[in-house]
Amino acid sequence: MDFEWEDITGIVVVGLLVVALGLTLAGIETVAGFDVLAAGESAVGYLAAGNFSVGVLSTGIFSVGIFAAGIFSVGIFAIGIFSIGIFSFGIYAAGFYAVRQHVKTSQ
Repeated sequence: MDFEWEDITGIVVVGLLVVALGLTLAGIETVAGFDVLAAGESAVGYLAAGNFSVGVLSTGIFSVGIFAAGIFSVGIFAIGIFSIGIFSFGIYAAGFYAVRQHVKTSQ
């Protein structure tokens, strides 16, 4: 059986969103001192959105997190114009998956 990492990415993201929804509906606002939902100029939290964001799921101009999306993003799964991560997608992407895709298409 062939296992592809990109197949499980969507399932993990949906699972994390369900956890965040469950925490929010339960009235839990912080986990380990960080907000579950954070938004603003600079946001730090489980789900973070802002110009400068750090979180498990983060989005913004400059974003850092396990799942990061933005112009400049750094994370295990990074999506952006300039992205750095093990699995990164973007115009200027650096990471294992980006390199592997390049090798596959050039053969």
